[in-house]
Amino acid sequence: MVHVPKIAYDCDVLVVGGGIVGLATAYAITRAAPGTRVTVLEKEPGVARHQTGRNSGVIHSGIYYRPGTLKARYAVRGAAEMTKFCAEYGIAHAVTGKLIVATERSELPRLHGLVQRGRENGITVRELGAAQIAEYEPEVQGLAAIHVRTTGVCDYTAVAQRLGEASGAEIRYGARVVRIDRRPERGVAVLTARGDVVRARVLVNCAGLYCDEIARLTGDEPEVRIVPFRGEYYELARPELVRGLVYPVPDPAFPFLGVHLTRGIDGGVHVGPNAVPALAREGYGWDVVNPREAAATAAWPGVWRMGRRHWRYGLGELRRSVSKGAFVDAVRRMLPAVEESDLVPTAAGVRAQAVLRDGGLVDDFLIREGPRTVHVLNAPSPAATASLPIGREVARRALGALADA
Repeated sequence: MVHVPKIAYDCDVLVVGGGIVGLATAYAITRAAPGTRVTVLEKEPGVARHQTGRNSGVIHSGIYYRPGTLKARYAVRGAAEMTKFCAEYGIAHAVTGKLIVATERSELPRLHGLVQRGRENGITVRELGAAQIAEYEPEVQGLAAIHVRTTGVCDYTAVAQRLGEASGAEIRYGARVVRIDRRPERGVAVLTARGDVVRARVLVNCAGLYCDEIARLTGDEPEVRIVPFRGEYYELARPELVRGLVYPVPDPAFPFLGVHLTRGIDGGVHVGPNAVPALAREGYGWDVVNPREAAATAAWPGVWRMGRRHWRYGLGELRRSVSKGAFVDAVRRMLPAVEESDLVPTAAGVRAQAVLRDGGLVDDFLIREGPRTVHVLNAPSPAATASLPIGREVARRALGALADA
C-alpha cells in the first residue's frame, strides 16, 4: 500500500486578485459557509488598484444589457444590493438617476430600443422630448432622451475594502503569482514572486487584466485572450454644468458606452472614457509599453479579426485620444457650453476585455471551471455594480468544487 502524505493546506479557497470581484467572492464564501478558510493574493500593496479603483464609480441600472444575460440579471440585482450595502456600511454613495441623450435622428430608434430593453429588464424608464431634458439637465441638449431613475454613484474602493474586512479572509499584499501547480487529486500550490508557496484545496481566479494568464498557469485553456483597452478621462473644470449623469446612445455592436459625464460622490464631474488599445495590460498612458504583453496580444488571431471588423470605430477612438479638440467635439454633442479649457486630464483606467479567437468581443460575464478551479474570464463594466451577485455565483461554484475535493 502506497502511503500518501497528508497535505497541510494553508486555506480551503485561494482567491487570486484583490479587486471588487475577488473580494466579493471571498465575502460570499464566508457568508455561505462560515468557517471556510479563504486567502486572497493581491500583487499590489492595497486592494482595488486597477479596474475597481479606476472607473467613473457608476452604479449601473442594467438598462443596456440583453435580457436574460448575466450582465442584465446581475446588474439590475446588483444595483439595488450595492446601494443597500453602501447604506448599511456608511460608504459614500448617491442615487442620482441618469439621462441617455439622442443628439442625431439616426440614434432615435436605438434610444427607443433601450426603452424596451429597460422595461424587459424590470427598470423604470421615463421618455423625454427635447424640451423636457432641461428638467434634469439645463445645459444638456438633444432631440430626445430617457431618464433612468435607479442609476447612482459610489466609492468602489471603499466597497472593496469593506468587503475584504467583512469577509474575514486573509489578504496577502505584494503577492504576485508566478507559478501554479494544480493536481486534481490533491489541490493547488501557488508560488509568488517573493518565494512564498500557498497551498489550497480550490483556486478562484479573479485576476482581471491577467485572468487568462492565470488560467493558463493552472493548465486550463481559457479560449479567450484579454485585450486591454485604455479609457482616458478628463475632469470638468466647471462641474456646475452637469447635475448628475449624462450618457450618449451607445452603439450596440460594442460593449463600450461612449464618452459620458458623471458627477461623482465628491461633486466633481468625470468626462469620458474613450476606448483605445493599450500597449500593456496596465498601460495607463501611451508611454507605458510592455513588449512581451503587446506581442502576446498581437499574436492572438482574434485581435486582427476584431481590427478588420471594427477599424472605423477604432480610428474614431484613437482620434479622440490624440486630439483634445476631437474629444471636446464628442462632449459638445450633448453639452454645447463646454470649452476645451474646461477639460482637465485625470487618471485613466484600463478595461480587461475578453476577445474570442474569431475576433468577437465577449459581451457577457464569463465564468468557467476546471478541476479545483473557477475562472472569471470576462468581468469588465458593469462588474463593480454586479459584484455582489457575481461573488455569490463564483462562491457557489467554488464551494461545489470544495465539496467534490
